[in-house]
Amino acid sequence: MLGIAIVLMLAIYVAFLYPIFRHEEAEAQHGARYDMQMKKLWNAAQTSMRDHKPLRAEKALLTILKFDEKNAAAYNRLGILYAKEQKFSEAIECFEIAQSLDNNPSSLHNVGLIYLETGAFEKATMAFEQAIELEGNVPARFIALAKARERLGQTKGAVEALENAYALDHSVNTLRQILALYETTGDTEALASITARIETQIAADAAAREPKRRSPRNTTTRNRATRTVPRTTAPKRAVSAPRTTKALPATRSTKPPARPATRTATKPTRTVRRKQI
Repeated sequence: MLGIAIVLMLAIYVAFLYPIFRHEEAEAQHGARYDMQMKKLWNAAQTSMRDHKPLRAEKALLTILKFDEKNAAAYNRLGILYAKEQKFSEAIECFEIAQSLDNNPSSLHNVGLIYLETGAFEKATMAFEQAIELEGNVPARFIALAKARERLGQTKGAVEALENAYALDHSVNTLRQILALYETTGDTEALASITARIETQIAADAAAREPKRRSPRNTTTRNRATRTVPRTTAPKRAVSAPRTTKALPATRSTKPPARPATRTATKPTRTVRRKQI
């Protein structure tokens, strides 16, 4: 009975479970190959755009969209490629498709730039305003909006947009753009105010570029560490007369030379024996 149960379980596995596992394994392999192929196409598109080969880049991007029709990034990149080639209608179409697939502020900003280039300033203003609603911390979006409003004659709105950009980047160039707008209006009071702000910002930028000074505490410590004990100056030696190399004449001494000590010979004493009588 145990053998029959084992055989039955193997039959069920071969009939039902094995095909499922094989299908999942095949899908995993297919997904890995697909990801690798898409990565190669993306690399080819980016390299071709960097090397100024638009036809090759367009072919790679269209191949990506052939496999993935809802790839918003590919549509956005293709729109940038068409915009560089001044194919503005194709670029706008790609950006609009990308925006419909993914509510991305970059796509709206790119559409606004195309509208600004082609003279559709109202559409450009709307596109930039929508991009700012989605992402309002990018100074470039406010600067582009200011250009579109300026073309429409909305000087006050353009200044407002540039003030928002300056609040984010604190750039002197942004203040100079505001100054240029006030020059067209002839507002002397505003010109003086903006000129003072430009000088203040330039001074602040220069101070930020200077190296930070050390604190007084650190300076005092360093001075204490490098303080040296004053040396006592030794008295100068008297300058002696130069020695002469000529030998002085030898003088005779009045005392006779000492004689060498001589030993006194001692005679042996003889003992004389007296004769006895």
